[in-house]
Amino acid sequence: ETLNLARLEGYTTGGTLHVIANNQVGFTTEPSESRSTRYSSDVAKGYDIPIIHVNADDPEACLSAVSLAMAFRARFKDDILIDLIGYRRHGHNEGDEPAYTQPKQYQIIDAHPTVRSLWAKHLQEMDVVSAEEAEKMKDDVADVLRTVQDELRADGEEVEQNDEGVEDAVVPPLTQTCVPLDDLVRLNEAALSRPEGFKTHPKLHRQLQRRLEGFGRDSILEWAHAETLAFASLLKDGVPVRLSGQDSERGTFSQRHLVLHDVEDGKEHVPLAHIGTARFEVYNSPLTETAVLGFEYGYDVGADPGLVLWEAQFGDFVNVAQVIIDQFIASGRAKWGQHTRLTLLLPHGHEGQGPEHTSARLERFLQLAAEDNLRVAYATTPAQYFHLLRRQALSPKVRPLVVMTPKSLLRHPRATSPLTELAEGEFFPVLDDPDANNRKEEIFRLVLCTGKVYYDLEMHPKRAQQTHVAVARVEELYPFPAEALEELVESFPNLREIAWVQEEPTNQGALSFIGPRLRGVVPRKIPLRHVARPDRASPAEGKNKDHVTEQKRIVEEGLGIRSE
Repeated sequence: ETLNLARLEGYTTGGTLHVIANNQVGFTTEPSESRSTRYSSDVAKGYDIPIIHVNADDPEACLSAVSLAMAFRARFKDDILIDLIGYRRHGHNEGDEPAYTQPKQYQIIDAHPTVRSLWAKHLQEMDVVSAEEAEKMKDDVADVLRTVQDELRADGEEVEQNDEGVEDAVVPPLTQTCVPLDDLVRLNEAALSRPEGFKTHPKLHRQLQRRLEGFGRDSILEWAHAETLAFASLLKDGVPVRLSGQDSERGTFSQRHLVLHDVEDGKEHVPLAHIGTARFEVYNSPLTETAVLGFEYGYDVGADPGLVLWEAQFGDFVNVAQVIIDQFIASGRAKWGQHTRLTLLLPHGHEGQGPEHTSARLERFLQLAAEDNLRVAYATTPAQYFHLLRRQALSPKVRPLVVMTPKSLLRHPRATSPLTELAEGEFFPVLDDPDANNRKEEIFRLVLCTGKVYYDLEMHPKRAQQTHVAVARVEELYPFPAEALEELVESFPNLREIAWVQEEPTNQGALSFIGPRLRGVVPRKIPLRHVARPDRASPAEGKNKDHVTEQKRIVEEGLGIRSE
């Protein structure tokens, strides 16, 4: 996967030096059992790059290989690979007995001098050092290592506290995310501009014109429109933005259109690249999630401050990059003090499209959330998404952000926001029921949910009859908004029960994470219930008919409607 990135726009580095530490890390597995090729480097032949095989027992040859590789990269700006062929003297570790599985090989290794002794002998033969000097050099290095080890042991088990305290003390810093209305109007015009004579596809032209004509205080925005304005406002403020992913230029659901194509000559135009002086990049990535997400993580850690986003075609596709999330994104700060504000956009929601196009596995991210290491959000309105993106880019507290993004909500008639909410609002981790403000005393059942299922609940034909029910949304799941939820619950003086409603199965989604935390903020006298699909091995039903039946049950049970 990483070899495949070498010559792709948006991922090329001007040449990468790849090194295979070829020391049989699969210590009980013979090379013939681990690959179908003679050399571990043979896969690189398909990319037509130089391959250098070098003996790890020969330090001079190793240095020459690196020198040649660096010279090649500097001259030709292309990849090169070093196959560093060595061995493992102690098998998997010092306590292992490799002779159990490779008796003949380890008879040879046991009798074979180490690379240090071989090099020392070579230097003695050249009269560079004496045997005594070589031994003293070895002892000096051993003394340094021993001193460091002793110092570490003397420190005991003291753990250095991170600079931001413990999880319970987490308070997100206040960040101004609203943008003046006049600025939004100018940014909208710039984000939709095209060169003179540029001919956009007629259907797309009409779509873009709707975003442009009559744009002002009374305008109502869809999801992608708010996203474009968020990017544009950041660029105007000098914040670089980079978005990559699968069909991200257009948007998997034909909603975004950040790159325009002339229908006559095929030329491309990226309006956001001409806003301000900050760099804007948007790339369609290859369908290799592990390498691409690894690249974006490294890019964000090493690049200038900005907003770097990676988008999965469907949320499920992030499964293939789980190793990058586990090993780096979720734990890099705890392991190495490595900070990133990398943002993952993962289309999520039960739409009846089957198991493989439903779930971004929200539960996995919440399971990884601890010590203030992540932000996990499931926003339901374009305005919330706008402020979420801007907060992520501008917040002085650098953390990764995972967003469950919508599919059916991209053009949903209810999932819209007035422009004034971008100009005057902010991101709210919890949203109250907008229709319950004047009748709080009448409410005795509070439904809490997150994401797309909110609209399923609100659009049920009998929803208006359930005047005793309020439906509120948890828009940010981690850090858990305990204070905001406590205030919400206290605002309903006559509550008899609270129900967490989700469309995911009981063993998936946010339930196992949010249940115990809700119990911590809801008074004991108020029963807590949940409504969800039963425990399932699969994220969703395979048949649309079954999906519709189960979705209807969840909504009606959540609202307390008796099915006829």
